[in-house]
Amino acid sequence: MDIILLVLHVVLSLGIITLVLLQKGAGASAGAAFGGGGGGAGSVFGATGSANFLSKTTAVFAVGFFVNSLLLAYLASNRDVQTDSVMDALVAPAVEITTEVPVEGVPAPEGLVPPAPDAVSHQNAQSGDVSPADVPAPAE
Repeated sequence: MDIILLVLHVVLSLGIITLVLLQKGAGASAGAAFGGGGGGAGSVFGATGSANFLSKTTAVFAVGFFVNSLLLAYLASNRDVQTDSVMDALVAPAVEITTEVPVEGVPAPEGLVPPAPDAVSHQNAQSGDVSPADVPAPAE
Protein backbone atom coordinates (compact mmCIF):
# COMPACT_ATOMS: atom_id res chain seq x y z
CA MET A 1 0.00 0.00 0.00
CA ASP A 2 2.82 2.40 0.88
CA ILE A 3 4.58 1.73 -2.41
CA ILE A 4 1.42 2.41 -4.42
CA LEU A 5 0.86 5.70 -2.59
CA LEU A 6 4.49 6.74 -3.10
CA VAL A 7 4.31 6.01 -6.83
CA LEU A 8 1.03 7.94 -7.04
CA HIS A 9 2.66 10.83 -5.17
CA VAL A 10 5.52 11.01 -7.68
CA VAL A 11 3.12 10.80 -10.64
CA LEU A 12 0.93 13.57 -9.21
CA SER A 13 3.91 15.82 -8.52
CA LEU A 14 5.33 15.33 -12.03
CA GLY A 15 1.85 16.00 -13.47
CA ILE A 16 1.52 19.26 -11.53
CA ILE A 17 4.98 20.38 -12.67
CA THR A 18 4.16 19.58 -16.29
CA LEU A 19 0.76 21.27 -16.23
CA VAL A 20 2.09 24.43 -14.59
CA LEU A 21 4.89 24.69 -17.14
CA LEU A 22 2.43 24.27 -20.01
CA GLN A 23 0.16 27.10 -18.89
CA LYS A 24 0.55 30.63 -20.10
CA GLY A 25 1.62 33.02 -17.35
CA ALA A 26 -0.51 35.94 -16.14
CA GLY A 27 2.07 38.39 -17.43
CA ALA A 28 1.76 37.08 -20.98
CA SER A 29 -1.63 38.74 -21.49
CA ALA A 30 -0.60 42.01 -19.87
CA GLY A 31 1.11 43.15 -23.04
CA ALA A 32 -2.04 42.47 -25.07
CA ALA A 33 -4.07 44.72 -22.74
CA PHE A 34 -1.90 47.71 -23.63
CA GLY A 35 -2.27 47.29 -27.36
CA GLY A 36 0.44 44.74 -27.98
CA GLY A 37 -1.74 41.90 -29.10
CA GLY A 38 -4.73 42.15 -31.49
CA GLY A 39 -8.13 41.19 -30.03
CA GLY A 40 -8.32 43.80 -27.26
CA ALA A 41 -10.58 41.55 -25.20
CA GLY A 42 -8.00 40.85 -22.47
CA SER A 43 -7.45 42.84 -19.33
CA VAL A 44 -4.29 43.56 -17.33
CA PHE A 45 -4.76 40.48 -15.14
CA GLY A 46 -6.13 38.18 -17.82
CA ALA A 47 -9.68 37.06 -18.35
CA THR A 48 -11.40 36.27 -15.07
CA GLY A 49 -13.74 33.35 -14.58
CA SER A 50 -12.63 31.42 -17.65
CA ALA A 51 -10.83 28.32 -16.40
CA ASN A 52 -9.54 26.26 -19.27
CA PHE A 53 -8.71 22.56 -19.35
CA LEU A 54 -5.11 22.96 -18.09
CA SER A 55 -6.06 24.97 -15.01
CA LYS A 56 -8.89 22.58 -14.10
CA THR A 57 -6.60 19.57 -14.49
CA THR A 58 -3.93 21.29 -12.39
CA ALA A 59 -6.48 21.88 -9.64
CA VAL A 60 -7.53 18.20 -9.67
CA PHE A 61 -3.89 17.09 -9.51
CA ALA A 62 -3.19 19.53 -6.66
CA VAL A 63 -6.14 18.25 -4.61
CA GLY A 64 -5.02 14.66 -5.24
CA PHE A 65 -1.46 15.58 -4.22
CA PHE A 66 -2.62 17.14 -0.93
CA VAL A 67 -4.90 14.23 -0.07
CA ASN A 68 -2.14 11.77 -0.89
CA SER A 69 0.31 13.75 1.27
CA LEU A 70 -2.08 13.60 4.22
CA LEU A 71 -2.61 9.86 3.71
CA LEU A 72 1.13 9.20 3.63
CA ALA A 73 1.66 11.29 6.76
CA TYR A 74 -1.11 9.42 8.58
CA LEU A 75 0.31 6.02 7.60
CA ALA A 76 3.82 7.05 8.63
CA SER A 77 2.68 8.30 12.04
CA ASN A 78 0.72 5.12 12.85
CA ARG A 79 3.38 2.66 11.77
CA ASP A 80 4.51 0.09 14.35
CA VAL A 81 8.11 0.94 15.12
CA GLN A 82 10.41 -1.39 17.01
CA THR A 83 11.63 0.53 20.04
CA ASP A 84 14.14 -2.04 21.24
CA SER A 85 17.78 -1.32 20.81
CA VAL A 86 19.92 -3.44 18.54
CA MET A 87 22.19 -4.05 21.50
CA ASP A 88 19.30 -5.62 23.42
CA ALA A 89 18.98 -8.26 20.72
CA LEU A 90 22.52 -9.53 21.29
CA VAL A 91 22.71 -12.74 23.28
CA ALA A 92 25.37 -13.00 25.96
CA PRO A 93 27.72 -15.97 25.54
CA ALA A 94 26.59 -18.98 27.57
CA VAL A 95 30.13 -20.14 28.30
CA GLU A 96 32.72 -17.89 29.81
CA ILE A 97 36.07 -18.13 28.04
CA THR A 98 39.09 -18.29 30.32
CA THR A 99 42.80 -18.34 29.64
CA GLU A 100 43.76 -20.33 32.71
CA VAL A 101 46.23 -23.19 32.58
CA PRO A 102 44.46 -26.57 32.71
CA VAL A 103 44.37 -28.25 36.11
CA GLU A 104 46.60 -31.27 36.67
CA GLY A 105 44.82 -34.49 35.88
CA VAL A 106 42.51 -32.90 33.32
CA PRO A 107 43.58 -33.83 29.79
CA ALA A 108 44.26 -30.94 27.43
CA PRO A 109 42.33 -30.79 24.17
CA GLU A 110 43.99 -32.33 21.13
CA GLY A 111 46.33 -29.97 19.35
CA LEU A 112 47.06 -28.01 22.54
CA VAL A 113 49.30 -30.58 24.13
CA PRO A 114 52.76 -29.02 24.48
CA PRO A 115 55.68 -31.12 23.19
CA ALA A 116 57.90 -32.84 25.68
CA PRO A 117 60.79 -30.68 27.05
CA ASP A 118 63.51 -32.92 25.65
CA ALA A 119 61.92 -32.75 22.18
CA VAL A 120 62.02 -28.94 22.30
CA SER A 121 65.68 -28.79 23.27
CA HIS A 122 66.53 -31.40 20.61
CA GLN A 123 64.62 -29.34 18.03
CA ASN A 124 66.41 -26.12 19.08
CA ALA A 125 69.79 -27.77 18.80
CA GLN A 126 69.06 -28.90 15.25
CA SER A 127 67.63 -25.60 14.03
CA GLY A 128 70.40 -23.42 15.46
CA ASP A 129 68.03 -21.32 17.59
CA VAL A 130 69.28 -19.64 20.73
CA SER A 131 67.99 -21.21 23.93
CA PRO A 132 66.08 -18.98 26.36
CA ALA A 133 68.90 -19.22 28.92
CA ASP A 134 71.30 -17.52 26.46
CA VAL A 135 69.04 -14.52 25.85
CA PRO A 136 69.98 -11.51 28.02
CA ALA A 137 67.33 -10.00 30.29
CA PRO A 138 65.83 -6.67 29.14
CA ALA A 139 67.34 -3.52 30.64
CA GLU A 140 65.19 -1.84 33.25
